[in-house]
Amino acid sequence: MSILLQPLIRCTRADCRHPFGLFAPISYYIATCSRADRNISVAMAPKRKKSGTIPQKDIQPEKPAKEPERPSATPRRSGRIEKQNQAANPDANTVSGENSRAVPSRPSNKTPEMPELVGDVVGAMDHLREMENNFRNTIKRQKLALNESSVLSNAETADEDSAFLPRPHKADPDSIPAEFEERGIKERKKKRQKKEGVEKHGGNNAVQDGEAFDDGEPVDREEGNNDVAEETDANALNQEGSRPPPVNSDYLPIPWKGRLGYACLNTYLRLSNPPVFSSRTCRIASILEHRHPLLDPSQPEHSTKNRPDREQPADVARGQKYVEALGLANARDIVKMVRWNDKYNIKFMRLSSEMFPFASHEEYGYKLAPFASEVLAEAGRVAAELGHRLTTHPGQFTQLGSPRAEVVKNAIRDLEYHDEMLTLLRLPEQLNKDAIMILHMGGVFGDKAATLDRFRKNYDKLSESVKARLVLENDDVSWTVHDLLPICEELNIPLVLDFHHHNIMFDKDQIREGTKDIMELFPRIRATWERKGITQKMHYSEPCPDAITGRQRRKHRPRVMTLPPCPNDMDLMIEAKDKEQAVFDLMRNFKLPGWDRINDVVPHEREDENRVVSKPAKKKRQKNKKADVNGEVEEVEEEPKPLPEVPEEEIGMGGPNNRVYWPLGMEEWLRPKKREVKKKKMANVEMDVD
Repeated sequence: MSILLQPLIRCTRADCRHPFGLFAPISYYIATCSRADRNISVAMAPKRKKSGTIPQKDIQPEKPAKEPERPSATPRRSGRIEKQNQAANPDANTVSGENSRAVPSRPSNKTPEMPELVGDVVGAMDHLREMENNFRNTIKRQKLALNESSVLSNAETADEDSAFLPRPHKADPDSIPAEFEERGIKERKKKRQKKEGVEKHGGNNAVQDGEAFDDGEPVDREEGNNDVAEETDANALNQEGSRPPPVNSDYLPIPWKGRLGYACLNTYLRLSNPPVFSSRTCRIASILEHRHPLLDPSQPEHSTKNRPDREQPADVARGQKYVEALGLANARDIVKMVRWNDKYNIKFMRLSSEMFPFASHEEYGYKLAPFASEVLAEAGRVAAELGHRLTTHPGQFTQLGSPRAEVVKNAIRDLEYHDEMLTLLRLPEQLNKDAIMILHMGGVFGDKAATLDRFRKNYDKLSESVKARLVLENDDVSWTVHDLLPICEELNIPLVLDFHHHNIMFDKDQIREGTKDIMELFPRIRATWERKGITQKMHYSEPCPDAITGRQRRKHRPRVMTLPPCPNDMDLMIEAKDKEQAVFDLMRNFKLPGWDRINDVVPHEREDENRVVSKPAKKKRQKNKKADVNGEVEEVEEEPKPLPEVPEEEIGMGGPNNRVYWPLGMEEWLRPKKREVKKKKMANVEMDVD
């Protein structure tokens, strides 16, 4: 019930102000009024005025009620004196004379007779109270029935039906707030759209065009709500936990004669000062923003003080120059990374596909020549000098088997970008052959045979340079080694065997999980490489120790514990999250060439950086006492000794002691130690209270 309909009971005496509520007993109403003759009436509560700013002129301060005047000649007398006077003269109720004052009469404990109107008021109150309780209970039952029913489960009429639901009222504590009602409508829309998307694309049975990969690897994807996912995971835990154990080979490729490598990023150089890495990128919005000149073109750009001025006219060439500068900085750091790898006997590295941001974009794409030709040629010269192998791995959107013509067009354009980048390295003949582009087949799209047919058709459209570099890799979602090996033999495409993917996705009718049975296919896999004269390579990684289901096992372990049973003269890419540190662990565990060059880092300290010696704050410099010719002592202040300067080519290279290894989980040691602010203990000061 609205509060505007609730009656109030009040005393009708002009000098009595006792409003009474709705739910207290009537005896309380009568007892709270001290008047002997009580008149009770029912009055409707006045309508509440709208809240808002009241003009100052309309606000008048309330005048305090005047107290009855007391004769000035009347002295104050205590209750004890009055009791003594009453005891001396019990028949007298008042004190006569000029200095007398009336003795107030106390109310009687007897309940006075109530007028007939009081009985009518009590009945009306009980009736209104019962109506209000019934109304609230009915609303609650309707809400529960509405939530349990399927009225809003129909996605097509959910929003239309919700328009006829009771609207919330701020004064009703049992009503649904408007924000929660709107949130429920949005959640129902999202569920409906997600359900339609799953039905349209075939659910989880295939990897779609837009599925994300990490360094070219498929990532986990969930469809539907969380309850379904949890139930599916619970069933998968029971099934996967009881699967047959893997059968692994006991062969170790020792002594190792091949090349070990890692992908894209060097953790030690990335956290050096200045940082060294080749994956600086930006957003398209940044390219558009940098088409405008800076506020002060004579000064370098600053994130807050000197930003592009959007009020100035835009120039496409200026924005292109900005994104090209990022690519050149990435390409220059390749030289540093290659020299660092060679110092610690790492001869193999995968280049980042993000080296030149948006180079293969349909609208904002660009050619690398001529602006990057010289920088890439220098990187290729150093790699050739040191015998370093460089490869690439295009991303998740590069799918030649997609049924969408737009996806295929973008994939061909991306492959041409990677081919141009590798070609501009100008590597020697064999290293140029070994500079390959690794590609996944991608989604199944409901039919593997049809997807393979589309791949054959689109593969013929590729240039000869791209075909010479393209290789296929088995994945951990859809395509097994048995699926890809026949088409690789048919189209003369090398096959990269990924042991980690194979242990998750394999043909159970032909092979068992593990590294032993797959060795029977090694001759056929090696033949795909030898036909093109390319040095064979394989990928190796391990799942996390707590992973059980296939989805959980896709995540790579930070470091690997052993070597796979691969030939000892091939190249092995270690795909682990700790990058070069995972390679160092293998070197140390199996005493591979270069293991004796690696030493542990000093926590939070680096010997291969130029540090500025800061003067100690609030501390006086040391003073030495020296005697002059006359024998007088003179105090001379000593300047702090500067640290030895590190040459530019030695910055980030590990220092004279080659301290580049950090133990598992201790990546924080590569950063400067955080400043610890000690809390000062406040002295207990006692305050004197007056």
